Amino acid sequence: MTKAVIELKNVSLTLGRGASSVHVLKGVDLEVAAGERAGIVGPSGSGKSTLLMVIAGLENVDAGLVHIAGEALVGRSEDEIAAFRGRNIGIVFQSFHLIPNMTALENVAVPLELAGHEDPFARAAAELEAVGLKDRVTHYPGELSGGEQQRVAIARALAPHPKILIADEPTGNLDQTTGRQIADLLFAEAAERGMTLLLVTHDPALAKRCDRQIAMRSGRIEPAPAHAVSA
Repeated sequence: MTKAVIELKNVSLTLGRGASSVHVLKGVDLEVAAGERAGIVGPSGSGKSTLLMVIAGLENVDAGLVHIAGEALVGRSEDEIAAFRGRNIGIVFQSFHLIPNMTALENVAVPLELAGHEDPFARAAAELEAVGLKDRVTHYPGELSGGEQQRVAIARALAPHPKILIADEPTGNLDQTTGRQIADLLFAEAAERGMTLLLVTHDPALAKRCDRQIAMRSGRIEPAPAHAVSA
């Protein structure tokens, strides 16, 4: 049996305080195997994105155990978690989150520079070529289409060679055709590099491409929905 690269046990998390607090995650148990492609689905407000943030070490849990790539995250300092995330986890957001006054090449090089990579710009250039942007390295985000910006974001996430790639609605801001191209790229890169792919999506077609669907509702994980069966 393939060893779990993501393991959560009885994880709970409340956001906010007092009357405005919201119990977002409620006793979540989850295992994702190394190399698995898992899609997190469910209605808005069910805790999907928060679950991703916990796995990425961007949200601290109130209770439970979080083991990612063989290491426990609970109880570690922010600096320790940031360093761990830089080595092990790539993140792609719906809204790209590129730095507007940096070129595509500079955006991709940022995590490599932070990690002390010996030649960040050479690797950044290679990653941009891998996502089909060899001729756009000197362009700024404002000079790129939405699909191209998301390709830069994917290259940035892939550049440190992470074990886990997390994508939060990666096609949500794109038209159908561009979104399909971005999905193709994510799955192809995950397969080629042997990464675990964990993505949140409202798109049933994208979710069905995953090895498994993880259904969430009201902060809990439900049994995964079966793949569609022809009538």
